[in-house]
Formats: sequence, C-alpha cells, structure tokens
Amino acid sequence: FSPGLLVVAGSFAAFRLLNRELERLVPPPPSARRNRWKWRNIWTSLAHSALPATPNSSPHRFYLHPELSEDLVGTHSPGAHSLVAVSVGYFLEDFVDMLCNQKLHQSWELLFHHSVVIVCFGIAVLLHQYVGFALVALLVEINSIFLHLRQILLMANLVHTACYRLNSVINLGTYVVFRIATLAWMAHWLLLNRQNVPPAAYAVGTLGMAIMMPMNIILLYRLLRSDFCK
Repeated sequence: FSPGLLVVAGSFAAFRLLNRELERLVPPPPSARRNRWKWRNIWTSLAHSALPATPNSSPHRFYLHPELSEDLVGTHSPGAHSLVAVSVGYFLEDFVDMLCNQKLHQSWELLFHHSVVIVCFGIAVLLHQYVGFALVALLVEINSIFLHLRQILLMANLVHTACYRLNSVINLGTYVVFRIATLAWMAHWLLLNRQNVPPAAYAVGTLGMAIMMPMNIILLYRLLRSDFCK
C-alpha cells in the first residue's frame, strides 16, 4: 500500500470539504446564484491552481532539486512526489464533482482531460517514476489561475472592467508560455527519450500529449475569439 495513496485520499477529502464550505467563505454574487455549484467548483479549482504560488510549488521544487530537470524519470524528492499526489486528489475530486452536478454533454471534455491526467499522474505516484515529468506538467496550473479568475469575473458580471481586460492579457501570455510551450517541450522530451522510456509508459505519455495539445489549441482559439476578436 503506497503512502502516496494516503496523500491522494487526504487531498481528495480536503478539496471536497473546501468545496462544501466555499459558498459560505466566498458568497456568490446575485448574477452567480442561479449556478451555485459552478461558483464553488471554480473557486475550488482556483485553490488548486494557486499551489504553484506556495513554497511547495512545482517551480520551487525544480529550484531546490536541480537534478530533477536532468532526470525526469527516476529522480524526485518527497515534496515533489507529495505535490503530484495532492494534484491527483484534486483531479479526482473535480471529476466526481462534475459527474454529480453537470450533464455529461456539458462536461465530457473536462472529464476526458481529468481521466488522462489522473492516469498519468497516478502512474508517477504509484511507481515513484516520472515525477519530474509530472512536475513539468503542473506548470500548466500557473496559467489556470488566470483561466479560473476569468470564469469568476464572467460569473460576477464584471466583463466590462479594467480588471477583466488586464486578466485577459495576462491569461493569454501565461497560456502561451505555460500551456502551449510547456506541452510542446514535453512532447519533444518524449520524442528524444523514446529509447529510455518503457513502451507502456511511452504509449501513455504519447497518448496524453496527443489529447492535450489539440484540446489546448482549441481552447486558445476560443479565448482569442472571445476576448480579443469580438
């Protein structure tokens, strides 16, 4: 029984509890009261995305352990492993939350995305391998901060504000750097290290990249059309 599973379970319970308490901690504005579940869900996602700003963040782990960037397969620290396990717990909680509160045709893209992440990160947690690779993937969450803030501002009916416009610019910049560029680097790393990665792990990683890249390019197009090409 892997201790990492205890971290996953604890993370799932913590995010579940946070989700239930968020409506009291951050009351929804009148414009969001018709969709209280979505309001809680976005704030829970924002809490997970804010992990990169904590001392246990993905960039901080690379700073403390530079050997991680040299060996993304076998090298990791307990803190790095725990961070990946915490993220698995969050994605499991968000998967269950969407499954229980949203119609399948509205959430299938995110459910599919979460399934891929849970499988890939779960392998890292259970096998203590590819933790560094998972940490690189978590850099994407830096952009997610601004994606979730955008949704919160939309639900609060604050689209025509300077805050929304500033967030849109930062969101676009971090999207290109921390989503498109990061995923492209991960795909390039997989290609270069094909001989050093077992066939099963290589197949999972390649499938994950093949799914994530088109999804993120489509989302980038939607953001550009919505916020900059009206």
